[in-house]
Amino acid sequence: MTTVTPDSPDHSSIAAAANGPTPRQRSAIGMAIFASRWLQAPLYLGLIVAQAVYVWQFLKELWHLIEGAFGHGEALTESSTMLLVLGLVDVVMISNLLIMVIIGGYETFVSRINLDGHPDQPEWLNHVNANVLKTKLAMSIVGISSIHLLRTFIESNSGRVTSETMLWQTVIHLAFVVSALALAWIDKMSQPKGH
Repeated sequence: MTTVTPDSPDHSSIAAAANGPTPRQRSAIGMAIFASRWLQAPLYLGLIVAQAVYVWQFLKELWHLIEGAFGHGEALTESSTMLLVLGLVDVVMISNLLIMVIIGGYETFVSRINLDGHPDQPEWLNHVNANVLKTKLAMSIVGISSIHLLRTFIESNSGRVTSETMLWQTVIHLAFVVSALALAWIDKMSQPKGH
């Protein structure tokens, strides 16, 4: 049987383990955790690809509108023209949402985008933080939901949409509105007085 004395190597390693990681180990762990934010960069690059898909979708819808307007495709009625235009607006609003998530999320969670003095820098990028981003996203979702709800009401005349579908879309839209208002109120309450 071996005896462990306070001076033996086994005793010092046991004592070190009981005290937790050394400052150097804590620093290495902290640096690894901090560097892990770069794992989100491919996600934002993927959203840029999704943005390109939406551009393609927009161009296809625009082509259908032009064909219908000039008689090369199926003739457009007033309501079908309005539905096509609402589809274009919907694609643009979703694209705007993607831009906010890509730029705002990258700036907030991954790394700074150094655009100081660039003439095309969005105004909101100067004061972007998680709360501002959440509120902007919520307002965008309300706008997108409004477009979908308007499309549903226009299509209701054709009989393709049931009353139950209209009711649920209205309820969901109102839930989005209440959520956006709550986020805006929370953001306002969390700001220091005088701002």
